[in-house]
Amino acid sequence: MDSYCVEKQFDKLRVQVYGNRDEMGKAAASRVAAKMRELIEQKGKVRMVFASAPSQLDFLKYLREAPGIDWSKVTVFHLDEYMGASIEDEYSFAKFIKEHIVDKVKPGKVYYMNGKNPDIEGECERYSNLISREPIDIVCLGIGENGHIAFNEPHEADFNDPRLVKKISLDEKCRNQQYHDFGFASMDDVPRYAITMTVPAITGADYLYCIVPTDRKAEAVKETLTGPITEKCPASILRTHDNAVLFLDRDAAKLVEGLI
Repeated sequence: MDSYCVEKQFDKLRVQVYGNRDEMGKAAASRVAAKMRELIEQKGKVRMVFASAPSQLDFLKYLREAPGIDWSKVTVFHLDEYMGASIEDEYSFAKFIKEHIVDKVKPGKVYYMNGKNPDIEGECERYSNLISREPIDIVCLGIGENGHIAFNEPHEADFNDPRLVKKISLDEKCRNQQYHDFGFASMDDVPRYAITMTVPAITGADYLYCIVPTDRKAEAVKETLTGPITEKCPASILRTHDNAVLFLDRDAAKLVEGLI
């Protein structure tokens, strides 16, 4: 029996719920792959941003397997990075992107954030310049347990941020999630600061595909879909985007009436 549950719209945001995270990942990958093929055929290239988190693993597995994608025409960016981390570090998001995307499909170009740059403001400017050279076509993202997108935390997110990339402090709920997601030895080892693409940098992309499994995200999903559109739940901004799709499994959707 097909595990697909339901499709519903919240403001402009299309929401699809699947029976488990594997089916969710497969559906998201199919949708993203189709858009990649379309854009490569139309423009000869596609500029994409990826999230770095365990929540994305099912989606990335199926995206790597998707037929007919000329990865040599793909430019890859990532959403965020811990301050003090770069590609050689175990918990680096750059390393995640390298291991789960770059090493496996060999995209034409990849641009990594360097959280070890001693000039963090300069690093933010460098990455901003790379992002702004041409429009971003696709952002693949998740939602944090505190409602963040990338590392735009509720206490510092700005829907009208003039910057594209900035330094940000991580709140304790986010740091606790990082501790569990990435297996840090202790909470003391979890970074307190990061650099992140800002909300306008993310929502400025033509297409947003948000992949959110597990019941740990259920409260954030409920607030995203049914609460006010506010920086207190940064993911709520997804409801204002013209081409955004949120993929959920049943566990992530369980607190929203009408979704399961």
